[in-house]
Amino acid sequence: MMIHIFILIIGFFMLVKGADIFVDAASSLAKNFHLSPMFIALTIVAFGTSAPEFAVSISAMLSHNGEMVIGNVIGSNILNILLILGISGCVHSLNVKNTTVKKELPITILISTLFLVLMSDVWFANSNINSLTRSDGMVILLFFTIFLYYLFSIMRNKKDENSSEPAKYNIPLSFFFTFLGIVCLVLGSKAVVSSASEIASILGVSERIIALTIVALGTSLPELVTSVIATKKGEYDIAIGNVVGSNIFNIGIVIGLPLTIFGSISSISFPAIDLFMMLLSTVLLFLFSFKTHKINRTAGIVFLLLFSLYYGHMIITCF
Repeated sequence: MMIHIFILIIGFFMLVKGADIFVDAASSLAKNFHLSPMFIALTIVAFGTSAPEFAVSISAMLSHNGEMVIGNVIGSNILNILLILGISGCVHSLNVKNTTVKKELPITILISTLFLVLMSDVWFANSNINSLTRSDGMVILLFFTIFLYYLFSIMRNKKDENSSEPAKYNIPLSFFFTFLGIVCLVLGSKAVVSSASEIASILGVSERIIALTIVALGTSLPELVTSVIATKKGEYDIAIGNVVGSNIFNIGIVIGLPLTIFGSISSISFPAIDLFMMLLSTVLLFLFSFKTHKINRTAGIVFLLLFSLYYGHMIITCF
C-alpha cells in the first residue's frame, strides 16, 4: 500500500513538473522560430499530451479491445473541454483568438461530427450494429490532412514577429525540454493511473468504478495539468490550443491511424448520451468563444456543471 502511495506522489510530481517544463519549452520554441504560440499548441503540445491516449489505443487494438479505443477517445474529448477548460476558465479568463473561432473550432466540430456519423450505423445505415471499418479510418485520416494543411498554412503565412520578450531557452534547449516535458507527462500519467488503480483495488473499489474514474481521467491528466499551468503562466493560446488540438488528434490519429493499420472495430455499443455529450461540449465551446471570444468563469462553471451531471449519470447507471 505504502509503495503505491509513494508512486502516486512521484507520478503527480512528474506531471506538474513535466507540464511546467513543457509549457516553457513550447513557448520558447514559438519565440525562437517566430511562430504563434497557437501553432505550437496545436502541433507539438497537442500531440505530446495525446500520447497516453495513442498508447492506450494501439495497445487496445492489439488486444482486440476496440471498444476501449472508442471509449478512450469519446471520454478524453469530453473531459478535455468540460473538465480541463472548465477548471482553466475558473482559474483565469482565457482569450480566444478570432482565427480559433472561425477556423480551428469549426474544424473540431466537423471532425467530431464525422466521427459520430461514421460510427452510428444503426442510426444512419439501417444496420443492426455500429462499427468502424478500415475505410472509415481512411476517411478520418483524409479529413485530418485538411487540419494538417491548415497548420502548415499558419506556419508559412503567419509568423509571429510581435513578441518582444526573449525566449527562456535557446533552440536546442527548447527541443530538449519539450521532449523531456512530454516524457515526464507520459510517465507521470502512467504512474498515477497504475498506482491509483492498485490503491483502489486494495480498498475494495470495484473495477467498473476504477475504469470510469481513474483510468478515464488518467489519460487526460497531461492535458489537464498542461492547460492549467499554461493558464497560470498567462499562455492562454497554449491552454486553448492544447485542448482543441488534442481533440482533433484524438480522432484523427488515435482513432483514424489504428483503424487504417489494424482494421475494423465491430459491435460498438455506446449510449447515445456519450456521443451527444462529445458533440455538445464541442459546440458549446464554439458558442461561448463566438459570443465573447473568451472562456470566462461563467463558461468554466457551465462546463464543470455539465461534467458533474454527465459523470454522475455514468456512475449511477453502473449500479
